Amino acid sequence: MKLTIAKEQIINGLQAVQNIVGTRSTLPALSNVLLRAGDSALDLTATDLDVTISARVEAGVQDAGVTTVPVKRLFGIVRELPVQEIEIESDDRHGLIVRAGGCYYRIHGLAPEEFPPLPQIAEDKRILLPQSKVKSMLRKTSYAISNDEARYVLNGIFFSIKEHKVTMVATDGRRLALAEEDVDVPINSQSEFIVPTKAINELSRLLQSTGDVEIRCGSNQVAFQLQMDQKNSAVLVTKLIEGNYPNFRQVIPAESKERITLVREELLQSLKRAEIMTSDKANSVKLTFGRNNLAITANSPDVGEARESLAINYRGPEMAIAFNPGFMMDPLKVLENDEVFLEVSDELSPAVMKINGPFLYVIMPMRTN
Repeated sequence: MKLTIAKEQIINGLQAVQNIVGTRSTLPALSNVLLRAGDSALDLTATDLDVTISARVEAGVQDAGVTTVPVKRLFGIVRELPVQEIEIESDDRHGLIVRAGGCYYRIHGLAPEEFPPLPQIAEDKRILLPQSKVKSMLRKTSYAISNDEARYVLNGIFFSIKEHKVTMVATDGRRLALAEEDVDVPINSQSEFIVPTKAINELSRLLQSTGDVEIRCGSNQVAFQLQMDQKNSAVLVTKLIEGNYPNFRQVIPAESKERITLVREELLQSLKRAEIMTSDKANSVKLTFGRNNLAITANSPDVGEARESLAINYRGPEMAIAFNPGFMMDPLKVLENDEVFLEVSDELSPAVMKINGPFLYVIMPMRTN
């Protein structure tokens, strides 16, 4: 293998793949990046056996070839190089020689045969979606993923691609976030699957604001293929979480007694300030709805108390509901709408946050003494 490549290009490729590489891997090859040169491009691949990411970047290839070297070490070297064009070649002992200006490095590598085989997806079900929509849907839902390993089926986002809709759902049992988009779904491409958290985090990083992402679904894995820019592309393949996702529609209240319009940023800032006065023992903020007024209070015996008032349009009965402030703020941080609508019934029933758009967030209230 012999090639020249712009510093920016190889950095883009390494940044796309290196995050999934663990620092304490039992297999040495899992600390490495597989480099394959050919067809005016360099393919870089990294895997942790569950998630595999490949990036293709533009390069001037003199000799095609393949090798594998430690990804963190290679990234550390190229990031610090003082010139913008880099020469790379492999030697007959799977090492990689990097030259740039007056700099010379030789990195010990491993035989490409030691790198895990790249996953292949059979029985393709394909659908094309705008990257910006998928990125937005992941932002609106991923914060609600459960990290409780005992409820493994909740450790990811549930995708439902059918009936001309893409639905994404995340829940940890105390709150649930749902985002939907209308799309054309061919009958033979309909599918439902659960993508694990690590793959969701990596996919969120890779997605751009323009272009499409192709989703290909097999029986136990799914691939997301996308353009990172005009010349460079990436594909992420992940194993799916096995099991049946709970019936999330059951926990969404069919109707609520009151629907209250709130200014998103104003509510977010008030909750941020109130949260300062909570503690691990008293981690709740109370929202008291009165005539055209919302009082936000936090009271913690070992910290102190906070009280704020917001003017709102409300004419219903007085109602006080306590929430975990972090759970309440999570959707407010990622939504871009000026207004949100809070639908409530009483102090013990789940509340629903909505916007003018296909999104909703169910949050369970907290009991207070």
